[in-house]
Amino acid sequence: MKPHTKRLLAWVSASIALLLVFALYTRPDFMVTLSQQVWACF
Repeated sequence: MKPHTKRLLAWVSASIALLLVFALYTRPDFMVTLSQQVWACF
């Protein structure tokens, strides 16, 4: 595989991962669960 192809694949993978994470933040129930889990650590 060419270096250019590897770099493009890495950028596409990172972009997809970021979009999935940002999509989770639009769900209020996920945000409540996440905040409760973070608060439980203290």
